[in-house]
Amino acid sequence: MDMRTRVSTALKQAMKDKAADRLSTLRLINAAIKDKDIEARGSGDEGSVSDAEVLAILGKMTKQRQESARAYEEGGRVDLAERERSEIEIIEEFLPRQLSEEEVIAAIDAAISDSGADSIRDMGKVMGALKSAYTGQMDFGLVGPMVKDRLCAG
Repeated sequence: MDMRTRVSTALKQAMKDKAADRLSTLRLINAAIKDKDIEARGSGDEGSVSDAEVLAILGKMTKQRQESARAYEEGGRVDLAERERSEIEIIEEFLPRQLSEEEVIAAIDAAISDSGADSIRDMGKVMGALKSAYTGQMDFGLVGPMVKDRLCAG
């Protein structure tokens, strides 16, 4: 089942269950996917957004909510931070399992050897390979410095 269908199915189930918070988050996901569809049509691409693009959208939504939750906590608004965290939980249901630190390191090493990278100039190649293979499974904001360290040390 593709990502769009999974979201639609969950949306319908949330309506039946009258789960207002879940329904609200699922509608936000659906709207973000539709926005990406419209953007793609505007640039001349026909068809719908791929699963990889949906995963990127969900990853971005998760990251935005994590940042918002941190800001709310710093501002003393624990209630709003909790709401952001509950939205993150719902979004993460559609994301693949996050890789452990050991798995991330192994993936980085494999991407470096597969791409033949030997200096920091090859970082783009390595990051591109990781993004195509592990979208939604690792935080690329954290992975970037790890790749850089590996390439500088090697």
